[in-house]
Amino acid sequence: MKYYKLLLIGIAILFASCNAQERVLYLQGVESGSEIQIPENYVMRIKPLDQLTVVVNSKEPELALPFNTSTGFSSVSGTQSTSITSSTLQVLTVDSEGYLDMPVIGRVFCTGLSRDELAEKIQNMIINGGYIADPKVNVRFAQLSISVLGEVNTPGHFNIQRDNITIFDALAMAKDMTIYGSREDVAVIREKDGKRIVTKLDLRSPDIFSSPCYYLEQNDIVIVSPNKYKAATAEINQNRSFWISLASTGISLATLVMTIIR
Repeated sequence: MKYYKLLLIGIAILFASCNAQERVLYLQGVESGSEIQIPENYVMRIKPLDQLTVVVNSKEPELALPFNTSTGFSSVSGTQSTSITSSTLQVLTVDSEGYLDMPVIGRVFCTGLSRDELAEKIQNMIINGGYIADPKVNVRFAQLSISVLGEVNTPGHFNIQRDNITIFDALAMAKDMTIYGSREDVAVIREKDGKRIVTKLDLRSPDIFSSPCYYLEQNDIVIVSPNKYKAATAEINQNRSFWISLASTGISLATLVMTIIR
């Protein structure tokens, strides 16, 4: 009978450990060497209110300078050449209608374009306007950021340096989920066409790679929900605090009454 009880306890511990492992593992059921399709040719698209740096270069630097200044004109004296450095890059903001106001060539509609597509569009506008015959245009996002909240070790607002950040990159920035984070209940809040869209992700499933939120976009908010064990613990602690507070109040009242009676 004694050994039977020990066997039952061992089986219970085994099942509990298996369930615990399932709660914290990412990409469950994926074998080593498995090939998983991910979205091809992903590029981040420009949105209203994005901030961009646009640099125009040419074999004749003085011709490109007006496109790289906020006033739209500049001068070069003698044989001295002027170059655009990272500290003097102009930061341009896409307006609410989706236009970028460029020096010399004016407003350029750019919402929905990639950086390369916008660079090609600006390049063609410069050539067609007869300003420069050989312009080379470089477009970069000036300020990209995402937010990661909830059951992660370091929640916060993170600046990102490239435009192909994945959901796993975001969790790495936040120092991974806590043991109470729900791997099957991660929400990504994304603004699109003036609306906020919530997409739920299950990071235990390989289907995550086909999700439109596998790659994050600028200003996305990632929220990791607590699992049921954290929720239950929080409720127990809250109830315990309530009863302790109630008992403490009752003792204080009883003491006061005894003092008055005496």
